Amino acid sequence: MSTKNEDQKGTCASNELKQSDLLIENRDYYLENGFFVFTASYLKKRGYCCKSGCRHCPY
Repeated sequence: MSTKNEDQKGTCASNELKQSDLLIENRDYYLENGFFVFTASYLKKRGYCCKSGCRHCPY
């Protein structure tokens, strides 16, 4: 049986972002007229096409 503290600790650990998950402006995206535009390097690193017609899609 788990305690409330154990449940909270498990939830927190599973929701933490890794440093590699963070987007960096001008490396992964840039802003254009208030819109996020993903770079080709970010889209390639993501590993798949989302079929949204991204400007720099390498797929």
